[in-house]
Amino acid sequence: MATLNPGITIPRDTAAPGGREPDNSSDDPRGRAPLVLGDNDFSSVTDKVTAIALKPMNQTPKAWYVAFAISLAMLSLLGVTVAYLLTTGVGVWGNNNRVAWGFDIINFVFWVGIGHAGTLISAILFLFRQNWRTSINRFAEAMTIFAVTCAGIYPALHIGRVWLAYWMLPYFNQMGMWPQARSPLLWDVFAVTTYATVSALFWYVGMVPDLATFRDRAKNRIGKLIYGLAALGWNGSSRHWMRFERAYLLLAALATPLVLSVHSVVSFDFAISQLPGWHTTIFPPYFVAGAVFGGFAMVITLAIPARQFFGLKDMITIRHLENMAKIMLGTGLIVAFAYVSEFFVAWYSGHHFEQFVFANRVVGPYAWAFGVMFFCNVIAPQALWFKAMRTNIWVLLAVAMCVNVGMWFERFVIIVTSLHRDFLPANWTMYAPTWVDMGMLIGSFGLFFTMFLLFCRFLPMVAMAEVKTVMPQSHVEHHGDYAGDYHGDYGQTDDESANDKEDQP
Repeated sequence: MATLNPGITIPRDTAAPGGREPDNSSDDPRGRAPLVLGDNDFSSVTDKVTAIALKPMNQTPKAWYVAFAISLAMLSLLGVTVAYLLTTGVGVWGNNNRVAWGFDIINFVFWVGIGHAGTLISAILFLFRQNWRTSINRFAEAMTIFAVTCAGIYPALHIGRVWLAYWMLPYFNQMGMWPQARSPLLWDVFAVTTYATVSALFWYVGMVPDLATFRDRAKNRIGKLIYGLAALGWNGSSRHWMRFERAYLLLAALATPLVLSVHSVVSFDFAISQLPGWHTTIFPPYFVAGAVFGGFAMVITLAIPARQFFGLKDMITIRHLENMAKIMLGTGLIVAFAYVSEFFVAWYSGHHFEQFVFANRVVGPYAWAFGVMFFCNVIAPQALWFKAMRTNIWVLLAVAMCVNVGMWFERFVIIVTSLHRDFLPANWTMYAPTWVDMGMLIGSFGLFFTMFLLFCRFLPMVAMAEVKTVMPQSHVEHHGDYAGDYHGDYGQTDDESANDKEDQP
């Protein structure tokens, strides 16, 4: 039994109807359901998480090897297409004089958006003291780093002369030339670089206590050396915890405005232009909501298989999935409102070029793309209004994957349908991706999943130190029963524990 409020308890495991897995998503007004299910204590949480990374390779689930082989094959396709692009030129893309931006910018905006959910879960929910984030924040943060890495490929490639990409950086050079600060593409460079740097620091700093646990539990010298270097000498003393919590809070405060600013800056690539379909002030909040919408969909897409294959159902519970589904539903409604607002403003403005662009999206040659976008982003998420749908992992996974598809098509619709038909009908042309475009899209997913699978196998998927703070054991008045587990979890010996008392004020 888990104590929620004085005198009020509910079962730690609440069996779901039909013999399904335990469900802790109950809405009992007398108290909150537990965030960690099963008969887990501090030691068992540590055992489950460390066993994933520290077990021998021959004990890794076969599903991981299958997924890793597929990801490597997709990644090799990325290598082939990029090599062909560099040796041949950007003419191998499907871009043309009318549609100068194609899959390169579509994929860039898509991957930047995917990375927003990790920072939202880690920073904003941390500042608002939402404890349910503790089980999912670690791999959501990792997803942010990997998604931004995939996004960073495209700006470097679409400039044409990849070997001159460093010209975008402000540095003293022999030609006395500086980057064009009035270009929104340059704003992207600084916004995304800052976002990637802060997100990587936030991710790494949060892992330090868990890396120390890995260091102390590693069975071979190489593991002890690598995890030991990464743990930065962590010993679990009160002084270390004080500095850790201060640094983590400062990074969370720094990362929070980046969630709003980065995709707003990306939207300026379109919004500050004079092109019908792009020239609108709704783009910054619309892009931010869409990024969080698509990002949470990707987190759900990754969390459901991860909890299944790595035995983490007790920590990544139905309640976590339902909470993410609620956020996805809320941001999806904002995106749907933005879609309707765009059409209303185009009609109300009386601007016939603007009206033509939006009519062309619905009934033009790319109407099929608009239909896919509208179904996946507006209609499919409406299933999440019902609790039975939010707590059914198969329905939730299907909706999340629909949203992933829909958010990619949203970028396709915004970019291609606004470009392919100009003010002059003689300039009209169609855009069709080439095999290089498709190969780079598939390959970018290969890069993303390869990095994510390596992370799952060799680094802590769940923030052990944070999960333990939301367990009932951490809130009891007498900690004597758990003192041994606490020391063991962070690699402390009894002597180190005695030394820690000297550090306490």
